[in-house]
Amino acid sequence: MTRIAIVGGHGKIARLLIPQLAAAGHQPVALVRNPDYTAELEGLGAEVGILDIEQDDADAFASSFGDAEAVVFAAGGGPDGNIERKRTVDLEGSLKSIEGARKAGISRFVQISAIAVDQPIDADAGDVWTAYVEAKRDADIALRGSDLDWTIIRPGGLTDDEPTGHVELAETVERGQVPRADVAAVIVAALDEPATINRQWELVSGEHPIDDAIAGAVA
Repeated sequence: MTRIAIVGGHGKIARLLIPQLAAAGHQPVALVRNPDYTAELEGLGAEVGILDIEQDDADAFASSFGDAEAVVFAAGGGPDGNIERKRTVDLEGSLKSIEGARKAGISRFVQISAIAVDQPIDADAGDVWTAYVEAKRDADIALRGSDLDWTIIRPGGLTDDEPTGHVELAETVERGQVPRADVAAVIVAALDEPATINRQWELVSGEHPIDDAIAGAVA
């Protein structure tokens, strides 16, 4: 059993990831700011720890990771129009997670990013979207530049549709959508496959079963 700390442990993807990790024989540790989420997350199969992504420092992150063997950064500032939170959550939360993992002696790190954030931003994208893309881009740059055993998953448009178990996974894919549950399944599969270390992929729904998609991507 591998203990896996999830930063942003009450997010939509995290709540789908937790039972999938548990079913795969891992022990998810959901890190959340609000202790009121404890009963819900425990019911999904997680242990729960308290972590304030915006207020806590890297030492607190390291402490919250405890004896975990991997970290999944699944946090996001959300579609609330708050530009500042794109920096404090999506970027700084990732930076503190990376540093916290290093301080805790954890090498394995999976980050959920977003499709095409390395591409030029449309001039009419708006301030909020620009801030979001820049935060995700810079967080990915920092993780790639770290000495951690990282994997970056960059999903397309996220939906709450039922999972299909079939995806397209490559360094670059055509823009599209993907159910959050399929994103969670890809993360579980990536954690269990050492060949995904130091790899970055975009992810949308497609024709390939997830295990086959990962096998093709690592090849």
